[in-house]
Amino acid sequence: MLIFCLLITSLSALAQGERKDKTAVTFEELYDEPYSVNRLFVGFQPFYGDVFATNVNAGYGIEASYYLKEKADFKAHLRKSYSSTFFDFTRELARRNANPGFDFTPEIYNYYELGGTYHAKDFDVSSKTKMTLYKNSYKGNKWAARVPLQAEVPCKLRKVYGVRLGGIMWNSTTDITRALDAQGLTNADLTTPEEVGLPLTYVDANNRTQNLSVFSNVNSAGVYLGGSMTWIRNVAVSFDKFEEGVDDGILTLFFDILYSPLLTVDPVVYQGSTYGTDALKLNMLGVRAGIDGKFNRQLSWGYGGEFGYRPSLDKRGFFAMFKISFPMYGTNIDYKVESFGK
Repeated sequence: MLIFCLLITSLSALAQGERKDKTAVTFEELYDEPYSVNRLFVGFQPFYGDVFATNVNAGYGIEASYYLKEKADFKAHLRKSYSSTFFDFTRELARRNANPGFDFTPEIYNYYELGGTYHAKDFDVSSKTKMTLYKNSYKGNKWAARVPLQAEVPCKLRKVYGVRLGGIMWNSTTDITRALDAQGLTNADLTTPEEVGLPLTYVDANNRTQNLSVFSNVNSAGVYLGGSMTWIRNVAVSFDKFEEGVDDGILTLFFDILYSPLLTVDPVVYQGSTYGTDALKLNMLGVRAGIDGKFNRQLSWGYGGEFGYRPSLDKRGFFAMFKISFPMYGTNIDYKVESFGK
């Protein structure tokens, strides 16, 4: 018990004496303008990952955002896989395992999105932000071994309640065998116009009976409707004895309902016969929730992620996607200034 008390006392004394630099700081506001953000952001996404039940994939993308003052903002986004081996899982699976009797070209994963957000309510409130106190003398191991101090700074916080609307298109290779199994069906449920079912097995070159793996392409085109909330800070201060502090983050949370009236699965062509895929159940409705973040700088980076259920084959719609944008270029576009004659 005595040892325990001594240990607590020692830790308490250490905690009280370890931060001799923990003193009040003064600062001067340089700017606090959450409405003065860049109007156009263009980011290259060197990597995204999409854990999609229809087809797990990863690759690259490009995203652009445009802000129309306080009225609306618009976004265009496209992404696609780097290759079948890195990383377009079902496309590579089809390439390796598809029976030569199929007349089938696996589709590269492509995703396109175009939409806008109407600012139903755009206002600012008084808030606070925490900024890390940093000195140039902290570089290297000294900074790595240091628990940084933070100062709380008052600032304006801009909030935007938005209504979102847009369109989404994507296409991909999909594993029909797994989709059939998930829906309690078999190859025999894929039939020709004469109602002849697709064989369940085939005989390989070694005269062994093997299960017939089936792949096809799925195509989706639809719309999304939802809501969002955005928080924008754009403040900078000059600290006494420390480097300048900046908080210029733009963070958006959103929730959408997805609807794809144009959702199709290509027929299966095997040994010269065409087998329809109408037996497969498709879900045209889906939902998603996500986050997008970036910084109001000329050159910076951004991040984002979303999860939910995409309109796709029944029981094959769950997805969770994340993306990194670097570099991200921001500009105000308007470079004109007033001029007066002398």
